[in-house]
Amino acid sequence: MALFEAVPSASDVALVAVGGLGRGELCPGSDLDLVLLHRGGGKVGAVADALWYPIWDSGISLDHSVRTVREALQVANDDLKAALGLLDARHVAGDASLTAELVSAWRLQWRKTATKRLPELFESSRARHDRAGELAFLLEPDLKESRGGLRDLHSISQAAAAWVVEPPGQRARAAYDVLLSARVELHRATGRGTDILRLQDQDAVATALGYADADALMRAVSEAARIVGWDADRAAYRVQSWVAAATRRKGQPAAWRPAGRGVVVQDGEVRLGRDGDAADPAQALRVASAAAVELLPISTATLDALVAAAVDVPEPWPADMRDELVTLLAAGPGSIAAFEALDHHGLLERLLPEWATVRSKPQRNAYHRFTVDRHLCEAAANAAARVRDVARPDLLVVGAWLHDIGKGFPGDHTEVGIGIVDAIGTRMGFPPADVETLVAMVRHHLLLADTAMRRDLDDPLTIEVTAKAVGNLETLQLLAALTEADSLATGPAAWSEWKAGLVGELVRRTAAVLGGVPAERSAEAMTPRERELVAAGEIAVERSGSTITVVAPDRPGLLSRVAGALALHRLDVRAASIRSVDGMAVEVLDVTTGMGDVADWDRVAGDVRRALSGRLALESRLAERAKVYAPTRSASSTAPPRVVVHNDASDSSTVLEVRASDGIGVLYRITRALAECELDVRHAKVSTLGHEVVDSFYVVDSSGQKIDDAEHLTEIERAILAAVTPGEN
Repeated sequence: MALFEAVPSASDVALVAVGGLGRGELCPGSDLDLVLLHRGGGKVGAVADALWYPIWDSGISLDHSVRTVREALQVANDDLKAALGLLDARHVAGDASLTAELVSAWRLQWRKTATKRLPELFESSRARHDRAGELAFLLEPDLKESRGGLRDLHSISQAAAAWVVEPPGQRARAAYDVLLSARVELHRATGRGTDILRLQDQDAVATALGYADADALMRAVSEAARIVGWDADRAAYRVQSWVAAATRRKGQPAAWRPAGRGVVVQDGEVRLGRDGDAADPAQALRVASAAAVELLPISTATLDALVAAAVDVPEPWPADMRDELVTLLAAGPGSIAAFEALDHHGLLERLLPEWATVRSKPQRNAYHRFTVDRHLCEAAANAAARVRDVARPDLLVVGAWLHDIGKGFPGDHTEVGIGIVDAIGTRMGFPPADVETLVAMVRHHLLLADTAMRRDLDDPLTIEVTAKAVGNLETLQLLAALTEADSLATGPAAWSEWKAGLVGELVRRTAAVLGGVPAERSAEAMTPRERELVAAGEIAVERSGSTITVVAPDRPGLLSRVAGALALHRLDVRAASIRSVDGMAVEVLDVTTGMGDVADWDRVAGDVRRALSGRLALESRLAERAKVYAPTRSASSTAPPRVVVHNDASDSSTVLEVRASDGIGVLYRITRALAECELDVRHAKVSTLGHEVVDSFYVVDSSGQKIDDAEHLTEIERAILAAVTPGEN
């Protein structure tokens, strides 16, 4: 290094690179990790200043230290991060014997203390995985910290330095290169040292690396992460077994116990027992279900034996094979790792060929958290918690596992999935009536959530249509449990106490109709307080919890003004009920604060009153707010907005369903467009799915009738689309 050589007093010192710099894997946004080694004496301070200041002046981020060999060893003994960094130490300049002395001494110390340090290493990895999740299945993964990320391959190398496991093989190194290349281009694309590959950056990274599109990039990243994650897990299990053997009393045999037919638990792993038959078609599922129930990994030797058996799966499946699948699925969260073990060795695809179409398939929208295959496993694990709530728990867990299998094929995933699940259910040996139920679960897996979030549950027609679609109470039970399981597996925005309440109310009312009780519109009687406010004849704004009640003289555009004022405070309207009484409008709105904000309710009420009185410049203030808080648009939010008209969803109103990109004031602009078309909004349901909004409005014309005229509906659609299309406002 020219900078080091230019320092006149740089003798008896050595410059050592550690961490990523030591491995020769420096990314554009990485720090320089340097240690200045010395033998003691007063000259090292001047050498350090001569080295560090020019680096700082250049703007490069520097992580530095100045230590003797003894000090460096002591720090490494006390600090795991420093210990791991020294394992990657590389001589840069100066006295090479100093570097060699440090590296040799530390590697010897690392091996001597391996029974203590390696469990510490992999415990820190588990904590990191809990924080960052699994890279292979996340839509916005952390390339470095997530399970299957860059740090996991480092962990394998660090365990190998203790002579406990083999160093990473060629397959793992190739997978690592995929992740490292993505990290390099991510740093270049963003201009900073971020490791989270967000949706909005995936196109740029894909282009830089020569992938056809972001989907191809993310599938390659997912496949690479699965390889690295699997090898890291194997290394962790090997270390666990090695430590157990090293601490076991001499002559004491390894404990084992049976865990099912032909399956045993030994040394913390699930294995084939002496009577286990790898050629039995049900054996792979038997091993996996034992692993899921025991929350233990499957031994590599057992997985290899199952692969080598190359069993032809019979059609239809034998009853015991189907039962083992249900046992595996009903094990809950433990089933996820077991499925991954089968999938990693091609055994899952052997059992279910359609799985190959969803394996590592990204969904690329902020609403979904996981790839399709992981979403299905998560949904099944969630459904396992609801098995006591349904008459057919076997159909619940199997239906949850297969409900989105159609996403691996072209076309509407629900329509495609119906035919696929019909074939799969028959192949698995379910009776025809059970296959029909599985098909119904796929056909209607979105029914309850969509209806609860987008339709007026007080409208009898809503309940009657739902009951007719579901058909019977048993299917309704299954769909209710599936809706919750599916939503929880989708992501944090997909399930809430509010949504659970709406779905629960829809299920209750639908069950009543299926039980022979006619659906009736709930009485819209005003509360005593609402009657007082109407009688006063003035503008009033009151709040109770998440409900805001607005009373004002009735006139067109009131909902638009209220929505605009609420948007100024980043309050999202989730539902709105509007009625007119004695010339006064009564609007009851269910709201939630966005982005974790705490609203100043006095200011909110004041702005609503000013907006209704025409004393608030809503248009300009919302435009200013949008400049500050406008969300970053990603490739997943470029679909054009659309309006869907449902004239058969209500006996008294036309239902307009609007799908558009989310943003500040979207509800204000939509309801303003409705007011300009002289429509009265009787009821509204508003939901946000990631970067998208799906809003439903029950509207009537100025005479209080549904809108049947096609030309009028076309104009309404044109007005709404103009209101929500970027650049048109």
